[in-house]
Amino acid sequence: MPAQGGAALRESLSKVHVITDSGPGADPVAQVRAFLAAATPELTVQFRPADAWPDREVYHQALAIVALARPRRVKVLINDRVHIALAVDADGAHVGALDLPVTAAREILGPQRILGATARDPQSAQAAIAEGADYVGAGPCYASTSKTGLPEPIGPEGIARISPHAKVIAIGGITISRVPDVMRAGAHGVAVIGAVSAVPDPAAAVSALLKAVRG
Repeated sequence: MPAQGGAALRESLSKVHVITDSGPGADPVAQVRAFLAAATPELTVQFRPADAWPDREVYHQALAIVALARPRRVKVLINDRVHIALAVDADGAHVGALDLPVTAAREILGPQRILGATARDPQSAQAAIAEGADYVGAGPCYASTSKTGLPEPIGPEGIARISPHAKVIAIGGITISRVPDVMRAGAHGVAVIGAVSAVPDPAAAVSALLKAVRG
């Protein structure tokens, strides 16, 4: 079972989400292992598998990530593949604009687990929350190279427009120096990829991010 259950789990949304890099040659399990020494229950790992990875490979990677994270009470969400979140007993899932609708994802996950959705404006954020999401990943906040084909950045101003309507995890181009701006704009927290996976000391980066979101 997840580290926490029911409403307690869904209310304890972390302020730092570290999303695994799924680029060519990526090893998500090794990425998590590299920063886990700095992890606390304030952290969530979002395992984002590449579209081309088969379910069986994703299942085994997800299982390994949950096994690493659970003893440290770090929550694990699986991006896109809601069925695998259930199969490995993860704490929840995150669905994007082209994935399962939020209502369908919530029906599959049930009421106990965390569900995130993607939003770029107040209207889509309100709809996602009404359909069962616990938070929205809003962005890209800044220009990002972690994913191709992204729309124009919404900036802290976009976060400020969305934050009255949902718990917002700001994503896209987030660096340690930009955390204060997005938190002042009303973000609940931040999601990062390169700020952890592309630095020499991922554990130190996670520690710095956790400190930054606390203000």
